[in-house]
Amino acid sequence: MKIVVLDGKGVNPGDMSWSGIEQFGDLAVYERTAPDEVLSHVGNAEIALTNKTVFSADTIARLTNTKYIGVLATGYNVVDLEAASRHGIVVTNIPAYSTDSVAQHTFAHILNVTNQVDHYARASRDGEWSRCPDFCYWDRPLVELAGKNIGIVGLGHIGMKVAAIALCFGMNVYAYTSKSPDQLPKGIKKATMEGLLSVSDIITLHCPLNEKTNRLVCADTIQYMRDGVIIVNTGRGPLVDENDMAEALHTGKVGAYCADVMYSEPPSGDNPLFSEPNAYITPHVAWASVEARTRLMSIAENNIKAFLDGTPQNVVNKI
Repeated sequence: MKIVVLDGKGVNPGDMSWSGIEQFGDLAVYERTAPDEVLSHVGNAEIALTNKTVFSADTIARLTNTKYIGVLATGYNVVDLEAASRHGIVVTNIPAYSTDSVAQHTFAHILNVTNQVDHYARASRDGEWSRCPDFCYWDRPLVELAGKNIGIVGLGHIGMKVAAIALCFGMNVYAYTSKSPDQLPKGIKKATMEGLLSVSDIITLHCPLNEKTNRLVCADTIQYMRDGVIIVNTGRGPLVDENDMAEALHTGKVGAYCADVMYSEPPSGDNPLFSEPNAYITPHVAWASVEARTRLMSIAENNIKAFLDGTPQNVVNKI
């Protein structure tokens, strides 16, 4: 059995072992694979593992021996599922491995804005506190979360975890979700999209990317929001129109934009958001805690074992 990992660097930069997967066969791990290297790197491997390396319909049609493609992530849009099904290739993903980490990162962004953690740490290092005649120093307002309204767009595993944390902070939680009101835990109020946008002090995006949600946050929807709203995007970059967001930050309509994802990754250095001081961008790391990646590796191993045993799990295409 030949197994190939096409872009192992992102998932495992060297702090973990591939031995759990290596037990199933002859393993080759590439740090990265360019689009024109996919076929040569896969070769005649029966099992191919990918994080962000794309398997297009054309690429899949030219695979010679591959029976299984394991996506080392929850999102599986990097694989043409219809093409995989036509060629009898099983495709699996890694569901719900990063729920706690992404929810935590969501609030790391929120608390950085409301408590100005980065700003005051920098001010202290720059000597502002040392030069201050008072016992404390502040030059920006601090905001308490209790009693504030948070709007959660998408109430899957991560959205639900964010809601639970928000309730612990004493926030009023509104959700735009397909779930019916009687399916929602106590304290979560179902809202229309326009209603959620208009009432929320903080809006956080946890919905899938599709035709309906592409550019969900844009000039047309921002106009319904409260002045100074905080927007958090740890879902998918294209959920937000980055040019419209930069303009809204520049005018002050949006108080802060916190994102761990961008439309293009890695982003262009001249992206307009990088010129806005109230844009807080982290480089797609919400999922990447040691604990989350350990779970990912474990589930990937179990997915392969289940496939080899003839009972594949976490399958995302039709076979």
